[in-house]
Amino acid sequence: MRPARFGAVITAMVTPFGPDGSLDVDAAVELARWLTGHGSDGLVLGGTTGEGPVLSDDELRELWRNVSAAVTVPVLAGTGTNDTRHSIELTKLAGECGVDGVLVVTPYYSRPSQDGLFAHFSAVAAATELPVVLYDIPARTGRRIAQPTVLRLAHEVRNVVGVKDATGDPAGAARLVVHAPSSFEVYSGDDSLTLALVAVGAVGVISVCAHWAGPEMHRMVDAARNGDLETARSENARLVESYDFESTEQFPNPLPAKAACRALGLRVGQCRLPLGEAPPELEGETLRILTRLGAAPLSAAS
Repeated sequence: MRPARFGAVITAMVTPFGPDGSLDVDAAVELARWLTGHGSDGLVLGGTTGEGPVLSDDELRELWRNVSAAVTVPVLAGTGTNDTRHSIELTKLAGECGVDGVLVVTPYYSRPSQDGLFAHFSAVAAATELPVVLYDIPARTGRRIAQPTVLRLAHEVRNVVGVKDATGDPAGAARLVVHAPSSFEVYSGDDSLTLALVAVGAVGVISVCAHWAGPEMHRMVDAARNGDLETARSENARLVESYDFESTEQFPNPLPAKAACRALGLRVGQCRLPLGEAPPELEGETLRILTRLGAAPLSAAS
């Protein structure tokens, strides 16, 4: 079993902000280093969990450049938008910042046809030498990348190397693994379905709960990939509460992830609008989840 290109557990890192809402690059570096010491094989910067849509291009540049220089694990830059030209510009910018690849989400709101999706992803990939990972999350974008489109990209576009699958369709992931090139990697984009996707051939997960449960997530993925289903099921059972906690209608991602980081003593601040500050009741729920999982604050864990 070959190792995954970017690692088995990649954390979709939150973006730290200061009290005034400005980007806190120093805190981002601290968080990235902490995560890589607590179960993260790689990081995504400026993705959904990182509040990429509310970061300016200049802020993304600072985030990508400083964090990629501070860690030794692979870094993926979230460069996808609903504008192909802007996605190309961000992808080129990411290439200047020392990242190891880009994560490109389906163009949201516009709901393009499958031919439009193929053209969009092909144009972004043609603008860079970096590996490109597709991000298929129809619940947020309003459009699924149809499996024939993913396979066409995987076979015809040399630097499209994988997909973050957040479609909620393990059977579809199984078919994708069978029909894609052997070098094409499927990552779970939904923590709660990671065990199911790894069981059918996914190489790992791009995770939210790895912010506070990185070692547990890694043990689960490693056990599943090694065929130790008893251990994998046991670790997965411990994580079910975390899966339920990480995003709800009342507290959408990344509000819970940032609350968990704050509870662990990590400097991340609050979310920017339209998510805004976490309500007080989220803090109590966060402490309950961390206590039951046995997570320790930074002062105790370091």
